[in-house]
Amino acid sequence: MMNIQIRKFYYGDIPDTNSGGSVTTESSKVSPSGGDLEGAVWPLWEVFIRSKQGLDHKHVGSLKAADAQMAIENARDVYTRRMEGVSIWVVESKYIHASNPDEAESLYDPANDKVYRHPTFYDLPDEVKHM
Repeated sequence: MMNIQIRKFYYGDIPDTNSGGSVTTESSKVSPSGGDLEGAVWPLWEVFIRSKQGLDHKHVGSLKAADAQMAIENARDVYTRRMEGVSIWVVESKYIHASNPDEAESLYDPANDKVYRHPTFYDLPDEVKHM
């Protein structure tokens, strides 16, 4: 059996001393989600929050968690302490793929051939003042 010692610190507690905080000892080999804790390396999760004023989710940071539910709960505690979010997305980092900035020219090159997407392609009448 594995003994896990959890110490909770509250505002004003000093971790280097024996004052404050409570110690909880659990005898368990399993996480709350059912995963094995012995030798576990938790994956990195990217966190996206949608604010009350916004319609899109914005990347706010990363955290480590055993599973998606734990990642959402930890993201709520870490990134929405002032009730500023209305939705949380978490994505395991290994599933995010990005383009290479060094290859940006060749990646975006096909879009440059579509001149009809630029408003300078059209002739506007003189009556249209602000566009």
